[in-house]
Amino acid sequence: MSEENMKQVEEVVLPPAGSLLLSTSPHVHQGESITTIMLKVLICLMPAIVASICMFGLNALLVLLYCTAFCTVFEYLWNLLLKQPQTVKDLSAVLTGVILAMNLPATVPWWICLIGSFVAIIIAKQIFGGLGQNPFNPAAVARVALLIGFAGPMTEWINPMQGFATTSEFTTGATPLGTAQMAAGTEKALTTFESLESADALMQSFVGNVGGSLGETSALAILLGGIGLIVFRLIKWQIPFAIIGTTMLFTWLVSTVNPTLTPGALFHVCSGGLMLGAFFMATDMVTSPITHRGAFIYGVMIGLITCVIRIWGAYPDGVSFAIVIMNALVPLIDRICYKRPFGWSPASASALQMRRNEVK
Repeated sequence: MSEENMKQVEEVVLPPAGSLLLSTSPHVHQGESITTIMLKVLICLMPAIVASICMFGLNALLVLLYCTAFCTVFEYLWNLLLKQPQTVKDLSAVLTGVILAMNLPATVPWWICLIGSFVAIIIAKQIFGGLGQNPFNPAAVARVALLIGFAGPMTEWINPMQGFATTSEFTTGATPLGTAQMAAGTEKALTTFESLESADALMQSFVGNVGGSLGETSALAILLGGIGLIVFRLIKWQIPFAIIGTTMLFTWLVSTVNPTLTPGALFHVCSGGLMLGAFFMATDMVTSPITHRGAFIYGVMIGLITCVIRIWGAYPDGVSFAIVIMNALVPLIDRICYKRPFGWSPASASALQMRRNEVK
């Protein structure tokens, strides 16, 4: 720096403390801390956590504890090995572990929880730079990887039961989505779909008295938590609204055109991981679009991909696959749906482009 510039810097006088300052953007706003946000999301997950433990007993609690502990340990060890500040206290690893557990059956062995936690924390999060820089939802990536690599343990569903039961007391059975997929296109399709769409069957799915992953059973519990997320203003309501609305519309159209292909809209909303994915996974602040219009487009596409996989794919439920696919397209959606500067108009944009061309 030259002597003249040094003198100019020395002559700079700071305004008195407490004075009113006017300046151009960007402005820094102090909002809620990461820990506070994560804690609120965990509170909103409590209805689903309690419902899963009530339905699947001690095994559900063990899966939750395994995933939470493993995710926290991997987060701690990564920061320790790279000699960077610890981020365990911000509860992001704890939240990832809980959401991962909600995507697993109650009878998965501990080593499945270990592998899933490694994929979620190390591969899907820390390798990309940690919280705020991961392009994909960690829990969704882990679930997809486990489904592909360990299809057997990941698709062994137990029937729900009250209280803390032992493993020997569990009986396995197909999920409603699995039953619908096996019957689709067969002679028994209409009869099977009719039973799955009965008032009693839909109510059982809504309250969680069906087989499935910990967070895929009780749509009611997830809905209560989702309302909490909206009340706390932690998510964009356009995302779950678009996902659920698109799924209902698409499945209603398909079932109307071909009643033997898939059950109706209410069945798909109450079954599987649609509610969990719509409220707690697709709405991740880091991996979802920043604009309201982009969030709506993002939600619509997740709903469409989910329906395509459920109806014509190899897996009964495709929510996690849809979320991971659309996470990859979020930068493109943000680029298309970016906010226009204040005062922008097509005429002003054309004039600016003309001036740029003249300069060139």
